[in-house]
Amino acid sequence: MENHQLNHSANSHDEEKGLHRTETTVTMPPELFEKLYLTPKVPQMGDYNKRFANPTPLGIVGFVISTFTFAMVLMGWGGAVGTSPVVGMFFFVGPVLLLFSMVAEWIMGNFFPMMAMGLYAVFWLSFGMLQLPTLQLGQSYATEADPTGIMAPEYNATIGIYLVVWGFALFTFFLFTLKINLTFAMIFACATSAVWTLSGAYFKLSLGNYEAAATLQKTGGALLFIVATLGWYMCVVIMAGEMRITVNLPLGDLSRFWPNTDIDLAEAAAKRD
Repeated sequence: MENHQLNHSANSHDEEKGLHRTETTVTMPPELFEKLYLTPKVPQMGDYNKRFANPTPLGIVGFVISTFTFAMVLMGWGGAVGTSPVVGMFFFVGPVLLLFSMVAEWIMGNFFPMMAMGLYAVFWLSFGMLQLPTLQLGQSYATEADPTGIMAPEYNATIGIYLVVWGFALFTFFLFTLKINLTFAMIFACATSAVWTLSGAYFKLSLGNYEAAATLQKTGGALLFIVATLGWYMCVVIMAGEMRITVNLPLGDLSRFWPNTDIDLAEAAAKRD
């Protein structure tokens, strides 16, 4: 009798979350899976999603903390100038959590989150190198007027090109987020815009147009602040779902506009034939 009551309670609780319990397991509908793991639900070998914790929000937390900080520094909040005092966010906050999450996503077979976590991890690591004055990366451009070389036109134009390429990479990822949810898509869309805007700031700096460069820098910071805010919201939604908190916050599911992916590829090909 007691076991029956416990089972009834568990069934009711799962139904509230959109889960469906059978005699042997709990099944998760594709919409809920994509909301928690940010990737389409596909047939997978193994049961890693049942045995391991969801690593996605951990990577998002690292990304959000670094992005929020970087954005506010770029906008000059509180008189902040330069990222040297918080350079650790480029190496230990964002990348460590993102890389850990990336490996866990790979183990669990979650393709797109693995790619996204890896992309942002190497971005923070590579961009963080530019923030270390001890590396003296602009030394080859040094002059008597600019002993560090970081104000040299060639130096800033090179960074501008680097950010243009990153923008195309982020835009490519944005196209694939259109299969997941609106919030995730907006994160990549704003991140793409931010990177290209910052690229423009470096090009303006290379031309000596410091006023325009400062304006573009603040604009890029504002776009990154939106990215961080959306990321924080998405993290809260995922954590609430994992903690079984009855708060149904929307992410703007886009998967319903695409064919069902919760089937085997061979089976899908057979149906087409």
